[in-house]
Amino acid sequence: MSVETILLSLSIALLAGLLLSRLAKLVHLPAVTAYLIAGIIVGPFVLGRLGVPGLGFISLDEVESFSILCDLALGFIAFAIGNEFRLSQLKTIGKQATVIGIIQAVLTTILVDAVLIGMSFMLPDGALPLPVAIVLGAVAAATAPAATLMVVKQYKAKGPLTDILLPIVALDDAVGLVLFAVSFGIARSIGVGELNVLSVIVEPILEVVLSLLLGALMGFLFNLTERYFHSRSKRMAVSVTFVMMTVALSSFHFDVLGIHIGFSSLLTCMMLGTVFCNICDFSEELMDRVDRWTAPLFVMFFVLSGAELDFTVFESWTVVVVGIIYILARSAGKYLGAFGSSKMTGCEPNIVKYLGVTLLPQAGVALGMANKASSPITGIPGGELVLNITLFAVLVYEIVGPFLTKVALLHAGEIKPEGKTSARHEHAKKLAQSRSESGNA
Repeated sequence: MSVETILLSLSIALLAGLLLSRLAKLVHLPAVTAYLIAGIIVGPFVLGRLGVPGLGFISLDEVESFSILCDLALGFIAFAIGNEFRLSQLKTIGKQATVIGIIQAVLTTILVDAVLIGMSFMLPDGALPLPVAIVLGAVAAATAPAATLMVVKQYKAKGPLTDILLPIVALDDAVGLVLFAVSFGIARSIGVGELNVLSVIVEPILEVVLSLLLGALMGFLFNLTERYFHSRSKRMAVSVTFVMMTVALSSFHFDVLGIHIGFSSLLTCMMLGTVFCNICDFSEELMDRVDRWTAPLFVMFFVLSGAELDFTVFESWTVVVVGIIYILARSAGKYLGAFGSSKMTGCEPNIVKYLGVTLLPQAGVALGMANKASSPITGIPGGELVLNITLFAVLVYEIVGPFLTKVALLHAGEIKPEGKTSARHEHAKKLAQSRSESGNA
């Protein structure tokens, strides 16, 4: 694509997301949902079908070419979630969040595995291979921190449920990565007929530990560098620089003595935010400024995510049937796991009742796992089916999930009724007041 076409495609995608968010507000839908629907509209299955360069994304490959924007946006989202891990707050909810995060993720994997393994024996031979069923159970553990964070930020949600939700979402992906690595190793062993202990045990633990260490190191360096700058604009620029650098460094993969060494960009950036917010006195002020800088980037990320949804998955009856069962089993696992573990740890009634609903959104991390499973080099037999079923589930969860998160937070009393405020009107009011005060003086 030419530079002109790229800029036109991105600007139209951004404009579509912003305009549709206004319509979504009228029907009380979260802005995230509007951005995703806007992505579908400008994607290859609607406007893209016209084949007009710049009007929409003509193919899924064209959407994929903007993956650097999505990687960067996920880095900033993980960084923002990491800022929720303040020691003062973790002293009160840390134990509960850890127990709930682990139990609900493990229970979801076990439940989805049990249901899909049962289906693999019931369906016609080869329709749902056993390795595929095992991997899908681990994929089910992952949630979508991006959608959850955006709903919380849009509605300025505050309260016990919100306080415990973001740490759980962050921990959820760490547990999910370990569960996936173990399940993936077992699935490959079944397909190949040989058990690889390194891929099942060592590599997932190394990935989590090294990601946290890299994030911690970058957090300390971030804090040291930030002290040399005093203007707000330059300190914000330093913040952006370190998130971008962390995303870049966490993308490196290499082999040492037969062991694959890799990093999780999400975990690394979360740790960056966690360390920084706990050792920097001005972290809250800097986060507020970074939020303003990243606002258009987040809109673009969700529009591109919507454009990336592949509707061809509906062409296979296996994908649709197994996808529906997967969604139902995963939703039951998330709700029951969160309900039981939060009750066991003595959480407030609203947390027990509504936490499971807020954990339903699923997107980026799950798709990353599915892509690995479908890889022709490192994947499993039937891995393409894992990707298609995950795509089907993401299509449903990304449209419905943010709305359900909003409803849960609203019923928990942590979202105030939306007021008809306008930044333009607020500015005009302040300007008129300032002129009035000047005239009186």
